[in-house]
Amino acid sequence: MKPVITKELLDNAMSYEQYLSLLSNLLMEEKTTGENQSEDMLNYARMNDKRMKKWTKIGKLSSEIQERLLNITSPLTLLVITEGWCGDAAQNLPFIYKMTQLNPLLEMKLILRDEHPEVIDQFLTNGGRSIPKIIGLNPEDLTVLGDWGPRPTVIQNEFLENRKTQERSAIEFSVYLHLWYAQDKGITLQNDFLAKLELWNKKQQSLPVQAD
Repeated sequence: MKPVITKELLDNAMSYEQYLSLLSNLLMEEKTTGENQSEDMLNYARMNDKRMKKWTKIGKLSSEIQERLLNITSPLTLLVITEGWCGDAAQNLPFIYKMTQLNPLLEMKLILRDEHPEVIDQFLTNGGRSIPKIIGLNPEDLTVLGDWGPRPTVIQNEFLENRKTQERSAIEFSVYLHLWYAQDKGITLQNDFLAKLELWNKKQQSLPVQAD
């Protein structure tokens, strides 16, 4: 099977700064990413643009997280699959970006889900194309070390339980979800994602050394 994650894909992927710029420029044209340009999707994109800019500016990493990040000793590429209208991406990616900024061995690259169906279809969540999805890669040979997403485990479990019980409607759960994010201030995400980074770091260290 031909690999879907290639050097060419990563070379053409966006930095976090480029992604923010793309979203802002599209909104100035009353557009968002993806084919669905409905007013609802534009409203989601507007809200998410504000969320991302807010957390990028004021979000903080705990001192414990900062210390543990420095214990990541293997280079890791984090390939993020996202879209501008995605609420979970807006709440989580700013903190993940801040984490990558503290350790030069971590590189974050972003692609749009709907432009790369062949990639997201290799990393489905319960059969769905849920985003954000972050794939941990060995930058040398692009070995996949694992993936994370679309949201921290504790709130993802609540989401799945609510889908069974239907205790809250989809709209009600969305309101609850974003209130949870606002109150949590990225703390749960930091711990959840760092656990993945530490796991990928161990896997990276156990990979066979390639000959020159």
